[in-house]
Amino acid sequence: MRALNFGSLNLDYVYTVDHFVRPGETLAVLSRTVKAGGKGLNQSVALSRAGAAVFHAGCLGNGGELLKTVLETNGVDTGFLLSVPEAQGHAVIQVNTAGENCILICGGSNRCVPEDHIRRVMDSFGPGDWLILQNEINGLPLIVELASARGMHIALNPSPFDAAISEIDLSRVEWLLTNEIEAGQLSGCGDPEAAWKKLHAQYGRLSLLVTLGSRGSMAWHAADGAVVFHREKARDVKAVDTTAAGDTYTGYFIAGLMEGRPLPACMQRAGLAAAIAVTRPGAADSIPWKHEI
Repeated sequence: MRALNFGSLNLDYVYTVDHFVRPGETLAVLSRTVKAGGKGLNQSVALSRAGAAVFHAGCLGNGGELLKTVLETNGVDTGFLLSVPEAQGHAVIQVNTAGENCILICGGSNRCVPEDHIRRVMDSFGPGDWLILQNEINGLPLIVELASARGMHIALNPSPFDAAISEIDLSRVEWLLTNEIEAGQLSGCGDPEAAWKKLHAQYGRLSLLVTLGSRGSMAWHAADGAVVFHREKARDVKAVDTTAAGDTYTGYFIAGLMEGRPLPACMQRAGLAAAIAVTRPGAADSIPWKHEI
């Protein structure tokens, strides 16, 4: 069983600030670093550090050599990365003294995935393999269609949420992994339970995980005509930087599903991994290895 993460790679320009810059304000930063990130890369690193066999597919742009090195250093197979001439996708991240962040993303090379590359990659995977997606690359509807036709398990993290998500056939998706805001955007409902009820009515085989930050996480697993619900509390830690906490949770959660762990065990381990990640600065750098859990 293998995990194919067809996802983004970003150079993260991280600025530590006293507070988030306000409209019309010029603010001196406390520090600046350049790190490897992007939801796709972060989730591949988390999957690999959790013990899964991971293949990362996508586009490597001009200036992105560091990102390929980081993936390979973490045991991720990069044979499905396509080099393109466009500038590497990047993110501008503000991190305040409370560890909160706000992020601007420039798609760049991540939005340049050609259809023929998608088809070549998908031809190498089949029944029992897992596909992990986020909304930072183009071509998601086709990728989902091809994966479903090949009998793959499909997990979608619809972040950042925008109109492109409406083009994906969610009836083909097995797991939808969201935060509380994204669950509301998808369903039009104000709370996770109402979101679940609406999505379950529309897509009967869809399972939903909602992360709630300091309030933990909730999940509804639809399988064999029944629904299993579990809520996991968050660990009480002092946050330094919350960047990649959700990606850490996603990677560890899916790795647990791949291992056949029960839902509560998947959520507990993923929650512990995310709790460790927020105590460390950076994105991919903050993700713990499974022996630390």
